[in-house]
Amino acid sequence: MTKSKPGSDREQGRTKVVATNRRARRDYEILDEFEAGLVLAGSEVKSLREANVTLAESYARMADGELWLQSLHIAPYSHTGGAAGHDPDRPKKLLLHRGELNRIKVRLEQDRLTVVPLSLYFKQGRAKLLIGIARGRRKADKRQAIAEEDARREARQEMSRPVVLD
Repeated sequence: MTKSKPGSDREQGRTKVVATNRRARRDYEILDEFEAGLVLAGSEVKSLREANVTLAESYARMADGELWLQSLHIAPYSHTGGAAGHDPDRPKKLLLHRGELNRIKVRLEQDRLTVVPLSLYFKQGRAKLLIGIARGRRKADKRQAIAEEDARREARQEMSRPVVLD
């Protein structure tokens, strides 16, 4: 195994966010979160490092006791010739522990929930996906969530302003 350079992201365990799904937190109520690895081809990893990915329309589903990510578009790597690349829209297998997979499966079957990707990032040099078990929000719920977020944002802005004493 090769040693990483001192100060590199791999050595320090930092995460580098590649893409986030902002619509997921607005459209869904996130009940539980899991960190999953991804089975990727080499050219997909190189393309991810360039942040050529669309996460917004993707979702995960169970098939044969495994979790698969559908509709995640990873654009072909920019420095690859025509035939050497990858299929941009192929399903990607998510890597989770068996206990986590069983918990997700039970929640999906019993509570009629869905699995949505929240963010895609590199952690210690490996591509990771933060997924959430979610329940869809109705239009009124979305309005309430947006109003709460606006209130939190305004409170943060007021707290960050300097206090002027006369």
